[in-house]
Amino acid sequence: MIRPAGHGDLEAIHAIERASFPAPWRREFFEGELSTPGRFTLVATRDGVVIGYMFAMWFFDEMHVNKIAVIGDERRKGIAQALMDKCFDFAREHDVELISLEVRESNHAAQAFYRRLEFIPAYVRPRSYPDPETAVVMTRRM
Repeated sequence: MIRPAGHGDLEAIHAIERASFPAPWRREFFEGELSTPGRFTLVATRDGVVIGYMFAMWFFDEMHVNKIAVIGDERRKGIAQALMDKCFDFAREHDVELISLEVRESNHAAQAFYRRLEFIPAYVRPRSYPDPETAVVMTRRM
């Protein structure tokens, strides 16, 4: 089941975040996103347990996917695809013309996933991450 994220989901979201990223967002960042206008936040659940999430922001005709992650043993089961499908539905409903996101240059699996979703690499952002890895910014026209 996919539904809007809420404050009661923060602990589970942050646990998945810490397990998924070498430089995770702090819990307070997610909490702030839930109460900020122009945000689109989702969780995927199975049997009432949060197993994935997506946090995006949108303004006018553009959207940026800030975070998407799925808990380890639930990966490669279509959950990230389902979250992104909801993102695309939202984008169409709100006349979003361009969706962007960034991914680590070394994360070839994520880049391949986004390419399957019709994202294309637009440019790179050197030293974008704290370690300091380069980010690949990818975009998709709706």
